[in-house]
Amino acid sequence: MHKFNDIEVIINNKRYTLSGYESEEYLQKIASYINGKHNEFRNRDAYKFLDSDLKNILIQINIADDLFKLRDKIKEMEAENELRGNEIFDLKHEVISAQTKLNKDQLEIEDLKKEINEAQKKIIRLETELNDSKIQKDTK
Repeated sequence: MHKFNDIEVIINNKRYTLSGYESEEYLQKIASYINGKHNEFRNRDAYKFLDSDLKNILIQINIADDLFKLRDKIKEMEAENELRGNEIFDLKHEVISAQTKLNKDQLEIEDLKKEINEAQKKIIRLETELNDSKIQKDTK
């Protein structure tokens, strides 16, 4: 289990203490993200004239928007990953089928080579018998 961390951070020019089991680096990253959102809005002219409650709500909405967009992207990526997983499964199945057919064809080739070898032996035997019978016929 991780140790409990307390870290002081500055968010929107105010000092806060963040606490949690996450690393100090992670907690600092969170503070930096929130500061980035504050800076993003602070640079807009209309934002300067809003009261602090509305400013905070706008930043919260923006952060929630980022969260929902990332969740949607994760869902898309998971769906794409599942599709690719199915494609990989199908390709593996095709490879196994092709390998099985190749093995079967290789066995058939070996059998055909044996048949050719036996046929060649038979041809040689028959040619020898033919030559022998010619020789016997000639000697008579």
